[in-house]
Amino acid sequence: MSTAKSVDEAVATSLPDHDVGTSTDMEKGGLRSRILGQRIDLNELGKTYYQQSLQYDEEQLKRDAIKVRRKLDFIVLPMMMTTYMLSFLDKQTLNYSNAYGLQADTHMKGNNYAWVSSALYFGWITGAYPWQVLLQRYPVGRLIGVMLFVWGAVCMLQAAVFNFSGFFAVRFFLGLLEAVVSPAFVLLTSMLWTRDEQSLRTSYWLSVNGVSSIIGALLAYGAGHAKGLAVPQWKLIYLIVGAMTFAWGFVIFFYLPDGPHNAKMLTEYERVVAVWRISQNQTGLKHNVIVPEQIKEALLDPKSWLLFLMAICLGILNGGTTNFLSAIIAGFGYSPLKTSLLQTPVGAIELVMVILLGYVSKIPNFLGATIIISCLPGFAGLIGILKIPMTHRFALVGMCWMQGVLGSPVILNWTLPGLNTAGHTKRATVLGVYFVVYCAGNIAGPHLFLASEKPRYPTAIKGLAGSYGAVMVLQVIYTAYCWMENRAKARAGLLDGVSKDEVALEGFEDLTDKQNKHFRYRI
Repeated sequence: MSTAKSVDEAVATSLPDHDVGTSTDMEKGGLRSRILGQRIDLNELGKTYYQQSLQYDEEQLKRDAIKVRRKLDFIVLPMMMTTYMLSFLDKQTLNYSNAYGLQADTHMKGNNYAWVSSALYFGWITGAYPWQVLLQRYPVGRLIGVMLFVWGAVCMLQAAVFNFSGFFAVRFFLGLLEAVVSPAFVLLTSMLWTRDEQSLRTSYWLSVNGVSSIIGALLAYGAGHAKGLAVPQWKLIYLIVGAMTFAWGFVIFFYLPDGPHNAKMLTEYERVVAVWRISQNQTGLKHNVIVPEQIKEALLDPKSWLLFLMAICLGILNGGTTNFLSAIIAGFGYSPLKTSLLQTPVGAIELVMVILLGYVSKIPNFLGATIIISCLPGFAGLIGILKIPMTHRFALVGMCWMQGVLGSPVILNWTLPGLNTAGHTKRATVLGVYFVVYCAGNIAGPHLFLASEKPRYPTAIKGLAGSYGAVMVLQVIYTAYCWMENRAKARAGLLDGVSKDEVALEGFEDLTDKQNKHFRYRI
């Protein structure tokens, strides 16, 4: 039996026996019979749900859509936020544990720490595309749930290593596991929220990086005060975070939905409404079959390459600031405990600014401009680190805090492949390559920091500033290209004489953004 068939049967058995409405298709378990009786993917299921929505009054659907959105916002979104917080907290543990003798205990020398920082992204780059294939074929929620169990155990294994090679190996496998989280959440967000809502919801689940930074800094600060431990303080951090991750895996495995079709917090009617809500996205739900022609289109699309270039630059920025922020602050003359405490405002700034700029991105035709604006604080902060005299230590720390805004351009740029790429194989290809090159940037970022250039690291700071500049220029080009494509489609009058329902149903046909003449890019 094929995988696609198994998925379809799982979806079918999750449907209740009673009918949703009065239509023939849904009476007496008609939809269940249709799914079990033929090979059907989630796009076909979505189309059936949408057709069922047509029997209801549109005003009623609009009222109920608000209730459905609130359920998703207050139940599913917090689950995604907590999972992402743990993911980022795990990445940050290396940064925090470095202040408590990690390098001395594991006998690291020279640039060993930089290579350990990069090891996670070597694992991520290895798993980025394979995870995309698995996400297209298997249920998203169950896949992440299983991954969390293994991920938590591997995280705790970091407390058992005693040398550079062992630490590198464990961090590699940790990255291999974590590579699924970001693309899975981009996919799930596109299946549960409308295109106008996605940038803000994505900003919410990435904004918890700020919460993670605060928790991680406080955890490191608390570990620094712990006395009489059976293990070194830096190992305690890994044990705590790993145990939290493993426990959270149970919640995700049993409750995180794979899409609107099996969200446990929604009634059967509300699932119909949820599909009706996202029908305007023109991206459907999910198609389990790999379409080679869409891979070719993805790799020949100029938009894809603009995204890949921005991903490299954002990866360099993320890899550099995430792993070396504590080293920069410590270089200004602060003790390990003070360094840990001084990093807490970075998280607060990230939390506030990512959400604030997420709201700004909802302004019509302002997403690209928001990404550019969100690059400016970090860019200014890097210049300040390079130019402000060392006697003004607190001002220099303030420039480091401004790097917390980096989360906003990162996450808003992550939304672009999901928002502006239709066709599930094409979107999986773009997302897969996007995160591969993003990881490559994360690997390169820490190696800009040369040990001989402490504490300002001028080579690294100039490289990061150049990356910010490149992102802004590339985003201008990307936005202009999408605007011209929208304008060309509008001038062709492609929507003339086409009903709204016909346009919505076409979105479930697994057409690419270029094939679907009614698709409009979000700028």
